[in-house]
Order: sequence, then C-alpha cells, then structure tokens
Amino acid sequence: MKEQLIGRQEETKMIDSYLSSERSEFIAVYGRRRVGKTFLIRQIIKERASFIVSGMNNVSNETQLLNFDSALRHYSPESPDSTDWLSAFENLANYLSKLKVKTKIIFIDEMPWMDTPNSRFISALEHFWNSWAAWRDDIKLIVCGSATSWMLDNVINSHGGLHNRVTHQVVIKPFRLSECKEYFRTYGFPYGEREIMECYMVFGGIPYYLSLMDRQMSVAQNIDRLIFSSSGELRNEMFNLFRSLFRHSEDYESIIVALSTKKRGLTRSELIEITKLNNNARLTKMLRELEECSFIRSYTNLNRKSRLETYQLIDPFVYFNFSIVEKKKNNDDSFWTHTLMSPLYYNWSGLAFEMLCVNHLDEIKQALGINGMACGAYSWRTPAGEEPGAQVDLVIERADNTVNLCEMKYNVAEYAITAEYEQELARKVQALQSTLGKRKTVRLTMITNNGLKHNAHSYMVVNEVKATAFF
Repeated sequence: MKEQLIGRQEETKMIDSYLSSERSEFIAVYGRRRVGKTFLIRQIIKERASFIVSGMNNVSNETQLLNFDSALRHYSPESPDSTDWLSAFENLANYLSKLKVKTKIIFIDEMPWMDTPNSRFISALEHFWNSWAAWRDDIKLIVCGSATSWMLDNVINSHGGLHNRVTHQVVIKPFRLSECKEYFRTYGFPYGEREIMECYMVFGGIPYYLSLMDRQMSVAQNIDRLIFSSSGELRNEMFNLFRSLFRHSEDYESIIVALSTKKRGLTRSELIEITKLNNNARLTKMLRELEECSFIRSYTNLNRKSRLETYQLIDPFVYFNFSIVEKKKNNDDSFWTHTLMSPLYYNWSGLAFEMLCVNHLDEIKQALGINGMACGAYSWRTPAGEEPGAQVDLVIERADNTVNLCEMKYNVAEYAITAEYEQELARKVQALQSTLGKRKTVRLTMITNNGLKHNAHSYMVVNEVKATAFF
C-alpha cells in the first residue's frame, strides 16, 4: 500500500501558509530521529519543489559538494561544477533566477551533515540568504535535520549571520494515541485500543517504528521481532538515537540514565550530583534540547515556597530500553512474549502508563471539561521528613482554584480500590489539601486503562478518566 500522510494537520496547515505568503521564507523544521520530518515535507511540497537535496552522513566535504551538484543538475543540467559552498549556492541562485514559476521552493534535508569541519557551509548559506534570497519575495527555503543541537545552535538560535533570519520554525513531535490509531486503521492492522496503548507504551508514537510492524503479528510478537530478536531492526536503535541528535551525546545519555531511575524526576542540583556534570550554560542547553525532542519535560513544584524546576523522563521508547532491554539477562528472541504478566511486566507497565498519561495531558483536560482553562501539571510530594509522607505523580492545578489529584493505574481489568489503598488515597488528599490550605479544593481523580470498579472504597473518587478518552 502506498504510504499516506497520517495526522499532522496542524503542521501541514502551518507550512502551507508559509509557502503561500507574499515574501521569502526561511523555514527550519526539526525533531528527533525517525519522527517523520522528511516524509511530511515531501508530502506537502510534492511536485512543487524547485530544488531538493539531502546531506550525506559521514562523508567528506568534497563528496557533499558532488552530491549537491548532482542534485542541482537534475533540475539544471547545464549547471557548472562547484569549487566550494559559496559557488554551490551561487549556482543554485543562478538556476532559480531563470525559473518561470511564481514560488521557488528549496528543500535541504539532513542539512547538519553538510556542515563538515572547515567546510564554511554555514557562511555560504548565510551569504545566499542575506545577499540574495531575503531580498526577493518568491523564495521558500525549507531546511531540516535530526541533529537537534546543530539545528538550534547554527540555524534557529544562531548568533552569526543567520541571527533572526529564520522566519518560522516547526517542531515535529511524535504521534499521539489518536494518530497511532489512525495509522493502524489506515494500514489494516486489527489492533484494538488496548493493543495500541501497549504499542505506544513501548514505541512512543514514533512513525518509523510503527512502519516496521507486521499486521499479521500481535503487538508482543512485533516487539520481540524488532527489539529482542538477534536480527531485530530496532535492536541497536538506542545506540544510534542520541548520537544522531546531539554532539558529545554521552553527556545527554548520562542525564537520561539518571532520570530513568526516578519516576517523579530530578531537580537540576540532583542531576548534577548524580551525573557529575558541570552546573553551567551547557547543562541548560542540553536540558532544553532534550525537552525540545520530547525526551523529557520540566515542571515547577506545586509548593510555592520552591520554584525549582524538576526534569522528568517522558519518552516511552527510551524508558522501555533502560527498564527492560538493558536488564535482559538472556538471548531469548521471544523475551517479551515470555515476560507478559510477569512481575517485571507489571512494574514496567505501571510507569509506562503514567508516561502515556503525562504525554496526553490535553486529552485528560478535555475529559475533565477544563481544556479551555489555564492549568499547570506537576508531580508533588510532601517535604522530606514530614510525616505521614505522601507522593502524587500527577497534580493538575486549575485556574478555578481547584486541583485534580490524579492517580494513574494500569490493570488488565477494571481497577478495584482496596481498603488499604482507600486509606492511602485519603492520606494523599489530606496531605495535599493541608499544603494548599483553604484557598483550593482537591478533587481525587482516577485515570485508568480499563475503568474503575465501583465498590465500597471508590466513593471518594470525584472524577474518572478512562484511557479511551486519549483516542
């Protein structure tokens, strides 16, 4: 079946509006590896493109120039050889100047790979844009790359000749559950919502990972085939993931490893203590880039006495690798199928479901009827040493002086509150209400995958959200 564009309505609308403007546009598109940036742009521009070129990984500057010239001759056979990037962009400008079309769309994909050491690629791009393209009203330059740190440093947040030259930036995020469901329906997978949720809890809504799945296999069988099999296509994906996105990726990985051990997250000082990284501007930059790629989120503590930001891992694929794959002790190609319903599975699924919920806060707010209201989302715990201690993994603070204390539970059937858990919930509500005082009302909210079983202990639950709302 021919590949189809799934979801991405908002991104498509944005890019289309930029391409139809009455001025030249410099559009930077970025996002993590495998998220579908190139496919989206090619689907939008299709045959309208005046020039498309893609950088080559790990080749010399001379080879990059040969590749650029080859791409240009596809459109302009008489184009001369380039001796450097300045002449390459001059040849491109000469070709575009002769085109008899109203809008000239240029797409440079995997641009970070073109910037080889001492190539002066960025200087030539700056000159092309500042001295020629920006003075016209018909040039639409789209640049794209997975190397997020390079895109942010050299293009979007450039302090050189490209400073404030990017007219629009578009971040491509992973699919949400609704888009995952649309993908599987489009390609004839028989999966129900439970299976789609479990797929998301492993692969995290990355379109490329979904494209590798076989509809004749169950979700568990696909996980085994792709990750645990000796020939699995995603067996070494974690090894390549951060290296493709960030320079000096080992420091980024150390942050992720530290966060993978604390589900509530870590403050900056706690991260520094664990990772031994320096407390400087580079750490700030690394945290921002990890957040831009949807690996982590930051939130401010609900306690008004402490405005310290906490950083929390929210990427399901990364968490699955650190909590399951890294701890696998044998060479069982069907490891995941054999692990289902084991203690390891239940420990993983609980936190993976919490990540799913955090990644679908907009859908939770809509289910609660507060999607148009200003809200903050946090984790919360009583101060160290305070008794009785309590911790809540998701608190939604609303502008109407109401706070939703959210308990997130993943279960094979309806979730039943026991007498013991009822007491724990009462303690959490009381502790949070004591922290907030009389100025806000706490509403106990249960978020489950299969619904809440109503019994003698469920009376204190004010709001219920079932995961079907995420679709």
